[in-house]
Amino acid sequence: MTLSSRNIVFKTGIGVSLLALAFTLVASFSVFSVYPQVGADAQRAAGFFQALVAPFFQPAAYVAFVTTISSVLYAFITMFLIYYFFEKTQSPEILFFALFVVSLAFESLRIMVPFRVVKDLPSVVLVISARVLIFGRYYGLFSLFVASVYAAGLDQQKQGNVVFIIAVATLTIALGVPIDGLSWDSSMLVIFGFATMFKTVEIGIVLITMLSFFISAYTRGAKEYVFIGIGSVLVSLGRTVLLSADTWVTPLPGLILLIGGTWIICSQLHRVYLWL
Repeated sequence: MTLSSRNIVFKTGIGVSLLALAFTLVASFSVFSVYPQVGADAQRAAGFFQALVAPFFQPAAYVAFVTTISSVLYAFITMFLIYYFFEKTQSPEILFFALFVVSLAFESLRIMVPFRVVKDLPSVVLVISARVLIFGRYYGLFSLFVASVYAAGLDQQKQGNVVFIIAVATLTIALGVPIDGLSWDSSMLVIFGFATMFKTVEIGIVLITMLSFFISAYTRGAKEYVFIGIGSVLVSLGRTVLLSADTWVTPLPGLILLIGGTWIICSQLHRVYLWL
């Protein structure tokens, strides 16, 4: 993939994130007041950090709105910065990390849960939006993994094919998973099947991603990849904490991990490719 083609992807990501932000802000005027009502009917969100804080803190309805806005803002701002700093830098890893970043713009679809209540929409609307959200989440996760594979030496000429393969694989998952359009958790995520299995797979992918970056540091003799591997764990952990948050003590640690990991990955990648 040429630099110009890759930069088109960056610009598209900025546009998608901006549209998601605009949609979230516009929809919030209609749905903001019903978050307590919707939260009262929700199951408690699951997650590692949630398991630590749930016994001590009750869920707060508007945390889901804050984490939704935070996710979309993160996607928009980070994509803009990636385009600005990497516009003329040839780095296959940054393309797939950018796809991971854009995937957080899909979190705007969590606002469809209160939006359905306000507009009295059929449950199929939540099923469709949930499938798109699942697609976005796992497309981002797989993209982060592929970034580590490229760091290990995958042929750079096959980037377009890999983007397509990830899309097909993720679409298969999103269309095949069973979804309950009448129930959701306190993070405003519609309940879907095999959640425990998916979480196990996520942990495995994150660990393999980190290991792949560490191997790249050894094979390429570039210590920067050690930090990038650590950054990949931080962004994955921060993403998980932020997206499952339902108490006021949770979003800030999630954002710190997500932003800190992003800074490590981008700064170290820029250092690796600065003189190429």
